[in-house]
Amino acid sequence: MVTMHISFPSCVPEYCSRDLVLAFPALIDHRPVQCAITAEALEDHFGAQSLREEDLITAFTAHRYEIELAASRMLNEVGGKPVLLHSGYFRFCT
Repeated sequence: MVTMHISFPSCVPEYCSRDLVLAFPALIDHRPVQCAITAEALEDHFGAQSLREEDLITAFTAHRYEIELAASRMLNEVGGKPVLLHSGYFRFCT
């Protein structure tokens, strides 16, 4: 098994209104990989007050460590491919 070095730049996540997600980058062995978390997951598990961009970013920022930890686990599970964290992931896997 190959060990990947996963890190997360400390940048503001990007809101995608079409998909209702916040996207944020990961670096795997210095290679950028796209991660995202759904607005539903942010509402259900991290206290986002609404689907508004500001509310989603506030929830993400307050729970960044937990979200990045979950993304890191999923990145390891899928071999470093882009990941989308859904509400169900947090319900059943954390």
